[in-house]
Amino acid sequence: QVPLVESGGGLVQPGGSLALSCAASRNIFSISRMGYYRQAPGKERELVAWFTVDGSTNYADSVKGRFTISKDNTKNTVHLQMNSLKVEDTAVYYCRAAQIMGPPFNVWWGQGTQVTVSS
Repeated sequence: QVPLVESGGGLVQPGGSLALSCAASRNIFSISRMGYYRQAPGKERELVAWFTVDGSTNYADSVKGRFTISKDNTKNTVHLQMNSLKVEDTAVYYCRAAQIMGPPFNVWWGQGTQVTVSS
């Protein structure tokens, strides 16, 4: 069973919106802190949005006010709503689950989904 399955993404014009989803197995979802990273061509993977241990949300400065991370505990799913997209948001987006209590402190990654912002 694939631990994290991502969906969403695609091609959108600047100023548009896209939504990403990440479905986790129940076991992983219940023990992990969830978040989204992205990696643009030629750049390092960077943290975009995440849940803290106490359940609050944090965002990278570059996406603050435009992106919203949320989760549906009944479906073990995390969502990333991306609004007012910019060309520089183009990247492969990865869902990540990090085990909170350990050891071990396991980390799981989604398969990645392409987001392209272009006119």
